[in-house]
Amino acid sequence: MTRKFDPTIREFVSCLAQKQPSFKVASKDVHVLSQPSDFYANLLNIIRRARRRIFLSSLYIGFSETELINALNDALRTNPGLHLYLNLDYNRSTRPGPSSPILSLLPLLRNYEHRVHISLFRSPKLSATMSNIVPPRFNEGWGTWHAKIYGSDDEVMISGANLNKAYFSNRQDRYLHFSAQPALADYCFSFLQAVSGFSYRVLATPDGPALHWDDTSVLPWQIQSKAERVLSQFQMKHLVSSVSSTSSEEQTNSSDVVIFPVIQAGQFNIREEEHTLSMLFDHLASREDRLNQEPIMNLTSGYFGLSKEYQDLILKSNVGCSIIAASPKANGFYGSGGLSGLIPEGYTLLEKRFMSAVRAARRPCSSNHNVSLKEWERDGWTYHAKGIWLSPSVDSPPVLTLFGSTNLNSRSTNLDTELSFMMATSSDELRQKLQDEIKGLHRWAVPWRGGERKVRWRTKAIVALVGGML
Repeated sequence: MTRKFDPTIREFVSCLAQKQPSFKVASKDVHVLSQPSDFYANLLNIIRRARRRIFLSSLYIGFSETELINALNDALRTNPGLHLYLNLDYNRSTRPGPSSPILSLLPLLRNYEHRVHISLFRSPKLSATMSNIVPPRFNEGWGTWHAKIYGSDDEVMISGANLNKAYFSNRQDRYLHFSAQPALADYCFSFLQAVSGFSYRVLATPDGPALHWDDTSVLPWQIQSKAERVLSQFQMKHLVSSVSSTSSEEQTNSSDVVIFPVIQAGQFNIREEEHTLSMLFDHLASREDRLNQEPIMNLTSGYFGLSKEYQDLILKSNVGCSIIAASPKANGFYGSGGLSGLIPEGYTLLEKRFMSAVRAARRPCSSNHNVSLKEWERDGWTYHAKGIWLSPSVDSPPVLTLFGSTNLNSRSTNLDTELSFMMATSSDELRQKLQDEIKGLHRWAVPWRGGERKVRWRTKAIVALVGGML
């Protein structure tokens, strides 16, 4: 399986295949989208093509997404055997008030009671006592359901985008669509079903939506052990299946892509993303003396504040790293009232600390080995893209990318529940599409100007208190 891949990643892919489930895909079935409008149009088409199942996972669905809800309603109405499965975050979806996101789903629940299945994941980091003290909106600081999976039947689209009008119009993210992939779609669907086993179920009542907790053996805020067991067993089952498939099936020439799903759920002691990235940097270091290449890494996060583990991997490596973060104006919290309005400034502080650490690490001065930071800013847009691309050299397109829900920060590492994917390819055409994706993001990136910005003392104080929640 690994011989066809670039020498830069060949050993890494081989080792990762022994650690993580894997899916072999033909590059012709991988579609890299670039615009929010493309994401939305593709999402609606995925729903319209559905005949057996629609499975959607997001932080939340916006209250005013009438067209999206109508598309789901039309699909259910015209296909009597179709089932809809939604996995959303409990705190974000049940914010009080007339525009509570969960209220927009109530008509679907009432009209198709036995074919609409809505699960709300509640982070157990927030105890029962604290949940009565911490006000709505701020309770999401203790962790959220963060996986972004949009599929039906045998196709699935992976993104970092949520289901809200901004993500359909002027909030930049990443979007990879995999068509005609029953095994990958089954994996994603089964993952969501597994998480539903320790989530609330939403029921329709005459008075509105009601939440039901099915598992009487465990309380909603004490699911850590169950979640760790379920997710670990789930991954092991699919790993065994992947290894068996690879050893028993002759690899066809059409499969020039391999995809590895990685779960990161720090509060459940599931840290596959951390282990995968650590393995990648170890392999890059071990290949330095044997390959006449200087790999280049591109990294981006709309909420850039690398976890200490990831920062150390970058600073201790000789791999050149080009980073894009959101400018303060492109941060989703820019202009918010109250404490939320300080969040962009908080990320400026984290960026300042990161650049100080880069200087202290005395990275090599060669342009192919340095660490650079840019900021993304486009008038009237916000930035939410995240991921990693690895290229064998500065003038070569990527052979590897990490994509999905992770923001690569402390919050994603330790609090949120994430599903991301590491994808390796030998396809020249797909590599070029990934290169075009990088160029599209860099089009609106300018040199980082955070060093010139002042950070107020109250922002520093807040970051000191809740920095891990950013």
